Amino acid sequence: MHGGYPARVSPDPTRSIEDVPISPEDPPGAIQRLALRRADARARRAWADADRLRTEIEAAGWNVIDQGTDFHLEPAVAPDVIEDGQVRYGSSVSVPSRLTEPATDTASVVLVAPDRREALRRALGDLDLSSRPGTSLIIVANAPDAEVTEALADTETAGSGEVLWLGQRLSPAAAANAGLRRATGSVIVLLDERTGPTGDVVTPLIEALADRSVAVAGAFGLDSVDMRRWTPAGPGRVDALAWGALAFRREDLVARGPLDERFHLRRSLGPWWSLVLRDEGPDSGSRHALAIALPSGSSPEPEVDDPSLARATKRDFYRLIDRFGHRYDLLRSPAPRGGATAAGR
Repeated sequence: MHGGYPARVSPDPTRSIEDVPISPEDPPGAIQRLALRRADARARRAWADADRLRTEIEAAGWNVIDQGTDFHLEPAVAPDVIEDGQVRYGSSVSVPSRLTEPATDTASVVLVAPDRREALRRALGDLDLSSRPGTSLIIVANAPDAEVTEALADTETAGSGEVLWLGQRLSPAAAANAGLRRATGSVIVLLDERTGPTGDVVTPLIEALADRSVAVAGAFGLDSVDMRRWTPAGPGRVDALAWGALAFRREDLVARGPLDERFHLRRSLGPWWSLVLRDEGPDSGSRHALAIALPSGSSPEPEVDDPSLARATKRDFYRLIDRFGHRYDLLRSPAPRGGATAAGR
């Protein structure tokens, strides 16, 4: 044993979880079962299954650390803290989930709060949902500074929406997962400060998802020929959508989520989640991604070469490629197999 957790657990297909001694300090048996299933998937080179199981393990608050063909499990979440009677969650999984309950609203808007007070006030003002009955608002306060905290406290007092307070800065995916766990709408609209709404962005997104062939809709379309490089596209059908304004069905979040919190940046996260929502399997026709011209003052985040982010960018890139790099069936205009392209050079 190592630090109360199994130091090494070999993916022996003849061994069941009951063969692994478990102390009171060990991960729950259900988590160890998931980890053993993931190890078996890795041994079979079923990478999509392994990736999905790892996401489930991490969403439950554990990290799986690979050691060759073995692994061990470590706690992954920071503790919640209470400040002035207010809970500040240490992780997304600590947020009480409503996703096991039936949907009660038409839509839920999840807004990851901007880091600047004026940007927050502008977003809330332009996003005014008072004329949209049946739409709930969840605001994620991702370890904000004092000024943003004050503005969010005013919003909470006014009853304009539910505010989730995070005690430490979480990744974009983790912050979004915190808000998504509270969504009660049949359609979820996920926004962040880059959306910059200048009018009603919710209604067009809800209407787009009335078409069951559409899996995800948003403001910033992307196309690719090889899953390696993405170029702006739309409006209309696109291969994927950039982060910033995404709408999808709550039932799909329950079936295919949560978001993979190992993504460090938003650049690959938007395409990855779009493809997850679209994917019906390589032998089935995929559902569509739809880019819509929304009243928004923002544009998708440009690809800027920042040396300080190079390692995170590379890890995110390979995370997307590990899952979808071979799935040319999800692209509308894939490059010829084995041929070099301008985008892929």
